[in-house]
Amino acid sequence: MSDEEQLSYEEARDQLVEVVRQLESGNVPLSTSMELWERGEKLAAICQQWLDGAKAKIDAARPATD
Repeated sequence: MSDEEQLSYEEARDQLVEVVRQLESGNVPLSTSMELWERGEKLAAICQQWLDGAKAKIDAARPATD
């Protein structure tokens, strides 16, 4: 498991915000922008995994309504 995969939701979100800030600044070379984009994609996936897990727990805790 990589260090990125061990991030909490909040850590991944905060790092993603920083990546976006750097990309939006326009002050980084293209090669760095590509690296930041790839890191951002990984961080976004980690955040989504946390959110999906939280939703699954909530759904499991709710009584079935049919």
